[in-house]
Amino acid sequence: MRIDIITVLPEMLEGFFNESILARAQKKGLAEIHLHNLRDYTLDKWKRVDDYPYGGSAGMVMQCEPIDRCIAALKAEREYDDVIYVSPDGETFNQKIANEMSMQGNLIILCGHYKGIDQRVRDHLITREISVGDYVLTGGELAAAIISDAVIRLVPGVISDEQSALSDCFQDDILAAPIYTRPADYKGWKVPEILLSGNEAKIRQWEFDQAMERTKRLRPDLLK
Repeated sequence: MRIDIITVLPEMLEGFFNESILARAQKKGLAEIHLHNLRDYTLDKWKRVDDYPYGGSAGMVMQCEPIDRCIAALKAEREYDDVIYVSPDGETFNQKIANEMSMQGNLIILCGHYKGIDQRVRDHLITREISVGDYVLTGGELAAAIISDAVIRLVPGVISDEQSALSDCFQDDILAAPIYTRPADYKGWKVPEILLSGNEAKIRQWEFDQAMERTKRLRPDLLK
């Protein structure tokens, strides 16, 4: 899959996408991540991409023209499944959305800044708005990184053990069961005996029971 991220701070994301699983996904040719500096698409000699809002309210607003020019340039080269704007008032990102997006081919993610973007961009260019939580960030870069990470790790072949991804939290709308590794006894803190029994059926049942108990206790909203 390919993700094009439009941002005024590409250097903020370069390190993130060049490490760990995301770097390996790109080296394997399973994912492409391209960062586009929005300032390269403005005609302003000072490379400004924002201006004062009409109506006299506080803050600065990202302008239509550079965003439109950037998206148009990308669309001239290929088709996109979605043009996403990361925004506090978008639909809340979750594992279901990540699963859905991992099946798509090409995505554009627009990172907001300042007070936000001109509403006409949202009305005419954006096809989906996504929030990573009910709070406000300085810019959309961290949200774009979160979405890209969650989506790309689900692309077949990115994680060598695909069953590991399928057993993550939220895949079945419940939290994951507790996990343990060696040693079996550390300072008297012992691994549950069932996990050492070798009885796979009983272990799977224990994991399900534990997952349900944790979900009921920590995130009962998921069971609704």
